[in-house]
Amino acid sequence: MRTAYLGTSDFAATVLRRLADSPHRPQLVVTPPDRRQGRGRKVKPPPAAVAAQESGLELLQAENVNEEAALARIRVAAPEAVVVCAFGQLIREPLLSEFPMLNIHPSLLPRWRGAAPIERAMMAGDPTTGVCVMRLTEGLDSGPVALREEVAIDPDEDFESLSARLASISGDLLVRALTLQAGSSLEFDEQDEEGVTYAEKIEPGERRLDPERPAAELAAKVRALTPHVGAYLELPGGERLGVSRAVATTEQLDPGTLAELEGALLLGTAEGSLRLDVVQPPGGKPMPADAYLRGHPLPGS
Repeated sequence: MRTAYLGTSDFAATVLRRLADSPHRPQLVVTPPDRRQGRGRKVKPPPAAVAAQESGLELLQAENVNEEAALARIRVAAPEAVVVCAFGQLIREPLLSEFPMLNIHPSLLPRWRGAAPIERAMMAGDPTTGVCVMRLTEGLDSGPVALREEVAIDPDEDFESLSARLASISGDLLVRALTLQAGSSLEFDEQDEEGVTYAEKIEPGERRLDPERPAAELAAKVRALTPHVGAYLELPGGERLGVSRAVATTEQLDPGTLAELEGALLLGTAEGSLRLDVVQPPGGKPMPADAYLRGHPLPGS
C-alpha cells in the first residue's frame, strides 16, 4: 500500500524503520519541527525525522499537520493509508476523514487510553501490556481495534527496555495490518467501554518518591520513569537525589529514614524498604549507591 507516516518519538522511529523495510514503504513522513532538547538545550530533530532521513524517505516537518500546506503535501503523496504513531499532534477534519487512518497504541485497549500508557501500566503493576492497531477517530484512542498483541511485563525491566520491545512488536503488527488492508481483509472490533482507563501524562510532582507509599509501588515508579523522565527522592534541605534503579525489600525502617546496610542504601517506606541501587546526586551523574556512599555523607545523618 502507498502510505504516509505521522510520528515523532523514539518509539515512532523504530516503527518507521520497520515500515520503511516493508512493501508499504511510506511516500511521506510527517514530524514536528526541530526542538531544543536535553540538558544542553541544543536544537535537535525528532527521532522519527532522523529515521526518515536515514531511510531516504521524503520528510515534512510541520508545526500543525492540519494546516493547508501540510494537507497539500499529504495529498500529493496520495496515500492509501495514513499511519499515526506517537505523533503528539491532534488530528482534525478534514484530514481525519480524507484518508484511511491507522493508529498504533502501546497498550491493551481499552485499558490505558492516552498519553502515557507504558508508564501507567508499569506504575499500576499490570502483569501484561501490549500493542493495538486501531482506526483513528475523534475520540481519545477510542477507535475500533483491528489487531492486538499481548506481552508480559518483566518485573525487572524499566521503561526503556519495555518500550523498545513494544516498538519492535508494533512495527511487525503494523506491516501485518497494512498487508491485510491491501487485501481488503482487515477487520475491526469496537472497544468495550466498560474497560476504559486513562493514561494521563506524567506530571512533574509524580516524579517524587513518597516514602509514605509501599516500597513495591515506589520501585515500580522508578522503573516506569527510567530513563526518560526520572524519579527522585527529596532529601533533607530540599535537594533531590535521582533514583534510576531500585528494588523493594522486606527490611523494616521508619518511612523516610535513610540507612546504610552492608554497603546498600535503604529508604524506609510505608511497607518494607526501598533499596536504592543507582542514584544521581544533584549536578552529578548516575552512580551505584555504594560509590555514592563513599563520596557523600548519608543524607540526614
